[in-house]
Amino acid sequence: MEALIAQVQANTAIAVGLIFAFAALGTGIGFGLLGGKFLEGAARQPEMAGMLQVRMFIIAGLLDALSIIGVAFAALLMFGNPLLSAITG
Repeated sequence: MEALIAQVQANTAIAVGLIFAFAALGTGIGFGLLGGKFLEGAARQPEMAGMLQVRMFIIAGLLDALSIIGVAFAALLMFGNPLLSAITG
């Protein structure tokens, strides 16, 4: 029984690490693409830079929200693992 609990905890730790890694990777790629496209758009039409900047910040908030949801799910797995409660009782 204790070996099964240790196995679930080990797999949970690996899953949490993967969630953190992919959330950071996805957010980094998203911000890189977003910033590059913003600079391209602002260079082509400087008079539209203000409007593009507002839209860029809206999309940046959505990118951050996606990674924060992943971090919250990982915290749920770390501190209140539903898989352990199914095993122990």
